[in-house]
Amino acid sequence: MPVTTMTSREFNQDAGRAKRAAESGPVFITDRGRPAHVLLTAEQYQALVGQHASLADVLAMPQTAAIEFTPPRSRTRHRPADLG
Repeated sequence: MPVTTMTSREFNQDAGRAKRAAESGPVFITDRGRPAHVLLTAEQYQALVGQHASLADVLAMPQTAAIEFTPPRSRTRHRPADLG
């Protein structure tokens, strides 16, 4: 996997080139000669951190708005609380 390095100025002038380079591997963006940021594709990021998303994160995703969900009815028998 090739690693690309760009200065902040290069990144600001040609973000498209940085995104294309990120398809092949990480892109290190430097500030004053020192690595400051790393650009990855979403797939590379998910592979790095794993697919662990909270339920709130998943429900907030736009594509989940179209999901229909009907929870199964509970078969648990409930009885009134004895407060006496």
